[in-house]
Amino acid sequence: MRAKDVVLGLVIVLVWGFNFVVIVWGLETMPPLLMGSLRFLLIAVIGSLFVARPQIPLKWLFAYGISLGFGQFAFLFSAMANGMPAGLASLVLQSQALFTLLLGGLLLAEAIKTYQLVAIMIAGGGLALIGWSGNGEAMTAVGFGLTLAGAACWALGNIVNRSISQQGYKASVGLVVWSAWIPPVPFFICSYLVEGPVAIVESVQQISWLAVGALLYLAFVASILGYSLWSHLISRYPAGQIAPLTLGVPAVGLTSAALCLGETVSLVQWAGIALVVFGLVINMRGEQWLEKFWSWKRVNHSL
Repeated sequence: MRAKDVVLGLVIVLVWGFNFVVIVWGLETMPPLLMGSLRFLLIAVIGSLFVARPQIPLKWLFAYGISLGFGQFAFLFSAMANGMPAGLASLVLQSQALFTLLLGGLLLAEAIKTYQLVAIMIAGGGLALIGWSGNGEAMTAVGFGLTLAGAACWALGNIVNRSISQQGYKASVGLVVWSAWIPPVPFFICSYLVEGPVAIVESVQQISWLAVGALLYLAFVASILGYSLWSHLISRYPAGQIAPLTLGVPAVGLTSAALCLGETVSLVQWAGIALVVFGLVINMRGEQWLEKFWSWKRVNHSL
């Protein structure tokens, strides 16, 4: 990668990793579902002024907006409002890679290879260890479960993205911006039903500069800037070269949560984190490792 693009990759990792701390700050003065609705409303209203509508059928914009937009962040924001630490959320959410494998096999009939099954088992064991280690103070079972649900919705959004590409449509930052018109509706409805009209009115009337700053960061920095840079890199380099960047997100998330929020991680959770990261690395690099192994074996047999 060119030096300039390496810097852009680091910016993405920093922006997306710090995103989890910003979510916590936003939730201090705003209920999660209302925050989700305002975030996507900002993305849609402002982003659509500068980004052209992608030539993608409305049904795919709806499917993407509901799964990756509403589903992922309704569960994630609710999880972090109900006992899921920011640092661990940044790691557990990466289980979307494992859910994507499983859903790809179920919905798209994509073959799951042996090394991918190994990756699922190792990372799944790490997630189980993290979930088992929750003691109700650092992390709640509800928060952990909701974060996994958010990861599953992200994976469903990835399947929608693949389906869009398979039908010959280009999925770029335009998809992120214009699909953002969809989530505010279910977010507002759920906020009204779950959080109540009183909480909505009070949050809007008493909105703080911290909440405004959090919304602006989530909408423009994490979403529009982050996905614009991601689309730029994906268009210039093989996906296998860019995808490992996401492994840096939990590192930034855990570090920034420790520095800004004073969060700590237990030894058992660190062991779980190591297993999850190892499983994700196997998932991304397993095929290359196998090719190198068989190449090495052929060379040695020929000697």
